[in-house]
Amino acid sequence: MSTLGPRLAAAIAAKDPDTVRALVAPDVDFRGLTPGRSWEGTGAEALVEVLFGSWFEPSDEVRALLDVTVGAPVEDTERVSYRLSLRNGDGDFTAEQQAYYRTEGERISYLRVLCSGFRPHTSG
Repeated sequence: MSTLGPRLAAAIAAKDPDTVRALVAPDVDFRGLTPGRSWEGTGAEALVEVLFGSWFEPSDEVRALLDVTVGAPVEDTERVSYRLSLRNGDGDFTAEQQAYYRTEGERISYLRVLCSGFRPHTSG
């Protein structure tokens, strides 16, 4: 089982574009789904732009990586889910992403991500 998924989750939580670029193939095939939009692109730069230009803006502080869960592969496709604690000018939020990915060598070459969106943090 690959460690690329958990490493990608940690890089996203750290808002670290250089590590994301290092973990994915230069021509990574990416698609994502957020509550209001679908996203797609080819290449590490397109992925980084979606992640840190749209999904997580500079004002979004990732306070913690709350959980990372690796699931059993579906044949050649691996799975990782991760949950983030976030804060921005609108308050405190939790977001979860589920990612399916395939690898070539030591890099992610195919990535599909489903995002819960930023959900307002509730006590209790």
